[in-house]
Amino acid sequence: MTKAELVEKMAEDAGIPKVAASSALNAFMDGVTKALKKKDGKVTLVGFGTFSKVRRKARKGRNPQTGDPIKIKACNVVKFRPGKKLKEAI
Repeated sequence: MTKAELVEKMAEDAGIPKVAASSALNAFMDGVTKALKKKDGKVTLVGFGTFSKVRRKARKGRNPQTGDPIKIKACNVVKFRPGKKLKEAI
């Protein structure tokens, strides 16, 4: 499902214009992004799931074309753990 399809579905289900649904979705994504930028960033939506920021350590990898070893820098990544209701629905 693309963002446009999600906006259309939200507008249809809520009975609101697509512009309002798009604004709501953008506000949600901005809120999640800002929360995850904080030091211990975490967003919990009960029943749906939890977005959390995790620090991935530096590690060694391999270039798949040449097989040469390369260094992969440490970075922050976002993890999502589905909630109980989402797990049961799928």
